[in-house]
Parts: sequence; structure tokens; C-alpha cells
Amino acid sequence: MTATDAPSGLSARLREATAPQHRDTESRGFITRLMGGELDLAAYVRYLAQYTYVYRALEARAPQPGDPGFLADAGLRRVPSMEADLAELGAGDWQAEHPALPATQAYVDHLGGLDAADTPRYIAHHYTRYLGDLSGGQAIAALVARHYGATDAQLGFYRFESIDSPVRYKRDYRAQLDALALDAVQERALIEEAQAAFDFNGAIFDALGADARAAA
Repeated sequence: MTATDAPSGLSARLREATAPQHRDTESRGFITRLMGGELDLAAYVRYLAQYTYVYRALEARAPQPGDPGFLADAGLRRVPSMEADLAELGAGDWQAEHPALPATQAYVDHLGGLDAADTPRYIAHHYTRYLGDLSGGQAIAALVARHYGATDAQLGFYRFESIDSPVRYKRDYRAQLDALALDAVQERALIEEAQAAFDFNGAIFDALGADARAAA
């Protein structure tokens, strides 16, 4: 790819640079089996519990001066709805029932080790999780309901009550990404961190797959 062929905006460059990791992560055996209706609601509960640890770490960062608007958007925060879903799914004591798997703990530790002032690296994880929730997450909710009988009360994680149009919201999110004044070093850090985020997620899926086999 020549310089003139390169995507013109940061959001497009980020999406292109992470596409291989994205495809690899979403094709892991656990998630394809879960979405294909081959597992059970208990497997979904294990999945949700592991990601509640991740979101708790992600949402622990305090706002920093100069953050783009989407980082301060309380409407994106998922932990309260995830914990409510777990309670509805019969896992109110989810931390005791579903301790963090080593792969989950590795991601949590990584997030906790990020410098709160290193906004580009934090954005990488924010982008990977929340834009995913507003996109493929909506399909996940529909499939979990269809295959495993999950109710609306058990799927609050995927409802963003303050966002009336996910399509418009994602477009605005990407416009804010494109407006960031990042130098080449900061952009590379953001892209590399987003690639790492997909790798962390892939490792969690693999661990959940092993967990599902053990539970069978």
C-alpha cells in the first residue's frame, strides 16, 4: 500500500490495521459455538462473568484532561447492567461462582497497568469493546435469546438506553477519533494496543472454550 492508498482518517486506519486480529478473534471456537447454539445458557453466564471483570477494570479509569467526549460518556458504562444480568441469570454472587480465568486476569492486569494519562492506549480498549457492543453485540443478544431462551431482563448489557441510534453514535465516535491530534508515535501506540486488545479477547475465548469442555 502506498501513502496515497492509505485510509485517510484515523478510524479507517485503525479498523484496517486491526482487521486480521478482529477476524481471528471472532472465529475462535468458543464464540462461534456459543453463537451457533451449540452450548447452553450456562456457557453464556460464564462468558458474561469473565467480561464483567474486564469492564470493571476498563471503567475504573478516572477521566483525564483532554479526553475526547466519548470517553466521558456515562451512557456507555456497562458494569451495572452486566451485574444486573448476572443476577437475573441466577449468578448474583458471580465473583465467587466464576473466578477470573487466568486469561481474564491477564487482561484485567494489563488494563490496570495502563497509565491513565496515556489516552491513546486507553482509547484502543474503549474502541474495541464499546464499538463492538454497539455492533456485533446486538447480534449476540439476539442469538443468545434465540438459542438459549435468555429474556430481556437478562440481556441488559446490550441495551444502551441513552443512545437512540447506534449507527449515528458510531459515526460520531469515529469522527471524534479522526479529530484527535495524535502524532505518529501516539497513533502507532493506539493501533498496537488495539491489536493487543483483540489478542487478549481471543485468549479469553480460548480459556472459555476449555472451560466449556471441562463442564460438558
